[in-house]
Amino acid sequence: MDKPQAVIIGAGDGLSAALARELGRDHQLTLAARTGDRMQAVVQETGARAVLLDATDETAVRRLFDDLSDAPRVVIYNPSARVRGPVAELDGEEVRRAIEVTALGAFFAGKHAARRMLAAEPVGGTRGTILFTGASAGVKGFAQSAPFAMGKFAQRGLAESMARELHPKGIHVAWVNIDGAILNPGRVEPADAPGSMLRPEAIARTYRHLIEQDRSAWSQEIAVRPWVERF
Repeated sequence: MDKPQAVIIGAGDGLSAALARELGRDHQLTLAARTGDRMQAVVQETGARAVLLDATDETAVRRLFDDLSDAPRVVIYNPSARVRGPVAELDGEEVRRAIEVTALGAFFAGKHAARRMLAAEPVGGTRGTILFTGASAGVKGFAQSAPFAMGKFAQRGLAESMARELHPKGIHVAWVNIDGAILNPGRVEPADAPGSMLRPEAIARTYRHLIEQDRSAWSQEIAVRPWVERF
């Protein structure tokens, strides 16, 4: 039997690479990103199919899903964009672009993932899982970070609305609040705060748990944070 399809949008060398390694063991992977530089190593490691994608372009997102040989069983949306600064001084076009990446791109991915899943026959009573990579900014807005909060709040609302609509149709939708800094390649933990950053591979195992949850007890939202994180 062919491996089920998994799509990771926003592929790079950090969390998405850990997700690719986790899912690549038993899924046929498609990795998509705006540029190919950061995903080449994980593509070679996992044998994934690589696609260059502007997630804010609905035509391109539609094509990504239409080109899959089968409906995806797992879709993960990772991209987000930040614009920092005092709210009275932020550039409107930069803010618009950040919200398009974080929120509108998530909508396009969710829309076309759901479209393909709904057209497929259920497997074991379910049609698949759609996960959105969130952040604590989707729960609480921080000073001088309004665009990121706007995008993540919108993304969280999208996931909740989709879950209410699609759970009864066999599609599991969840928003993952990454509440803390991720120990991505090139980053180091502060010497005075060991264990204060999230390990990408540990987060990836949480995504795996969400994907494998029994439909009688699906999570719609989950938060992961280091044991020392204040909340």
